[in-house]
Order: sequence, then structure tokens, then C-alpha cells
Amino acid sequence: MSQTLTILFIGDIVGNPGMNAIRMFLKSFIDKHQADIVIVNGENICNGKGVTEKEATELFNLGAHVITTGNHIWENWQARPLLSSNPMVLRPYNYPPGNAGKGMTIIELPHIPPVGVMQLQGRTYMQSIDCPFRGVDHAIAKLSERTPIIIMDFHADATAEKISMGWHVDGRVSAVLGTHTHVQTADATILPKGTAYISDVGMTGPYDSVLGMSKEIALKRLLLQTAHKYEMAENDAKLCGVVLKVNKNTGKSESIEAFMYPKMRTSIHE
Repeated sequence: MSQTLTILFIGDIVGNPGMNAIRMFLKSFIDKHQADIVIVNGENICNGKGVTEKEATELFNLGAHVITTGNHIWENWQARPLLSSNPMVLRPYNYPPGNAGKGMTIIELPHIPPVGVMQLQGRTYMQSIDCPFRGVDHAIAKLSERTPIIIMDFHADATAEKISMGWHVDGRVSAVLGTHTHVQTADATILPKGTAYISDVGMTGPYDSVLGMSKEIALKRLLLQTAHKYEMAENDAKLCGVVLKVNKNTGKSESIEAFMYPKMRTSIHE
């Protein structure tokens, strides 16, 4: 029996184009990598703001085991009942007490060890919420009572804050996977004590856009410096994420591979 667990993590799903990419490509990626666990970030599914019962049910039916979110989850009030009722839909752990939902969970499936999943949110350029570094220490203490395999979605803006978190938890979690900025970074690595790290896993959504937004609207906001209604882009949908290989016994990561499908065009001949 293999001593390695394969975990597939899908980056921020943006709008219906992102969901279409999931519908078209997720199953083939699960089959290709023989993934044991599938985690997806779904905070931007509903026209860029939040996730509801409808989208969550479809994601679970398509193979997801846990859905993480982020700061935009609070902008869709329909998400709050979902957060309260389904422990497999997470919001960042370090929001103040009294908010709906939980920030960590345990996946328990037959024939594989339990897998802990947690989400923290950064503070640099974002809300002044509870400290993610102190929060993660508490979350690790709780989850490690059950399993050494812990996957962390760190939903943050500043690259330096994400890298700092990687060093802070190296050897204590299996992976720190950055989300929120929607641009896949080229720094996937295994840190010295066995934690897989990437600053951002990338966006699953329309790449003929500005981070999922209509190019025309994004440019108006920048050129005119006034508010314009958010509009989703539609074209060039891609699936982004990482594949992790994690030792079942130690929880240490053995490899991390970032992917984007279809790949970006890098030549005029493609």
C-alpha cells in the first residue's frame, strides 16, 4: 500500500466561467493524478462574490471534499446559512467570534488517514482581523491532536506575509497554499522541514480579464478613478491549482506541482 497521499487543491473559482472550467476539467485531473482528496477555493463563484448552497452542492458532486473561501464570502448574505450548516465549507479561522462558520475541519474517508484543512486570512492591505500567526498556532494545536496531515489555505494579499507564514509553520503543517491574488506564482517549493509552499495557486476562471473582471470596467476604474459596476469577464477559462504528495505517516510533503490548464499562450505560433 502506498505511503503517499495525493491532494488536489484548486485555486479561486471565479464566476460561471470558473465553474465551467471545473465542470469540464476537474474529473480528468482527479483521474489523472488519482487524487485522494480534493479541496477548492470557492469564494468568488457567485459573480465574484461568495458561494451559496447551489454552487457548493455542485462542487461536492463534482468531487470536492472541502470548500475554502475568503474575505469576499461576507459580501453574499446567502453564504452565511451555508457556512453555519456545512462544516466542509470554511471561512478564515481568524475572523472574530460570533461570525458564521468555522475555519478548520477534518476530512475522514475510508482507507486513508484523516486530513485536516484550515484557512487563515492575512491582514496586510486587508481587514484588521485577529492575528493569523497566533490563530494558526491554535488551529494547528487542535488539528494535530487528530492527524499530522494539515493543509492550510492562506488567503492573503501581501507576498511577504504569505512567505512569513510559510516559515512560521514549516514542519507543523503539510502545506501552505496561498490564495486571493488570482495570479499563479512560480515559487512552489518544499520548505526545509517538510511543508509545501506556494505564494498563490492561481485563479480558476476567465483569463481574458483583469483577475476575472471585465477588462473594460477595470480600465475605467483605473483611468477615471471613479466607481464602476463590477462585471464578470467570460472568455479563456482555465483551471489552476497544485497537486501535493504527502506522506501518510509523517504529514510531510514530498512534492508540490503547480498546474494551469489550458496553458497560457507564450508564442504567436501557439
